[in-house]
Amino acid sequence: MRLEHLNLVVNDLDESLVFYKAAFPHWRVRGGGESIWHGTPRKWLHFGDDYHYLSLNDSGTGEARDLKSNALGLAHFAYVVDNIDALVARLALVGFEVAIIGGHDPFYKSRYFIDPNGFEVEFVEYLTDIPSERNQYDTE
Repeated sequence: MRLEHLNLVVNDLDESLVFYKAAFPHWRVRGGGESIWHGTPRKWLHFGDDYHYLSLNDSGTGEARDLKSNALGLAHFAYVVDNIDALVARLALVGFEVAIIGGHDPFYKSRYFIDPNGFEVEFVEYLTDIPSERNQYDTE
């Protein structure tokens, strides 16, 4: 089993693509179109590779949930990357700074960003291939 895609309602497709193209320079717009969703016209596109993608749909209204609250909803989603420092540099070039410096130990390091729509996206670089080292949990 694997996750194929996330479907995100966004404010602006072009603005969203600036962030995600910097994060995933090897991805491309796979396709897109226009539709009516519950009476609202919208544009949509699939951005990804042949196996994984983000479905981005414009016409978003309202505000994203407060990430510092316990409100119901998406807290964040995460991607594993090969070189977190290169990712941070690419995102900085298009105006996005690290929002949270996550874990950094001998086995992994992570950084969190807020995308243009208020979604928190975590990027993780693992420094080991050994699952027991990647998946350590504080049990106390």
